[in-house]
Amino acid sequence: MNTADVLKRTGIPREKLYYLEQKGYISPRKIYVGEKAFREFDEIDVRLIHWIWTYLKEGFRYRIAYEKALKKVEGKKRGDG
Repeated sequence: MNTADVLKRTGIPREKLYYLEQKGYISPRKIYVGEKAFREFDEIDVRLIHWIWTYLKEGFRYRIAYEKALKKVEGKKRGDG
């Protein structure tokens, strides 16, 4: 999924999305077309971004929002919830 689609699907502002990448909370794959690089997000990235943004809007700090989101996404991968 490209950046524009992630922004539409999650509602996160672009600068917050880039901040998550800068801090290492997400690592989208880079696709190069000539000298230009495009970010490509997989479904796990999108779920993680969704939950981080949800927790940030609830007032959690970035690190805590990331940790809570990671538990939520990992639980879904295992089928826990």
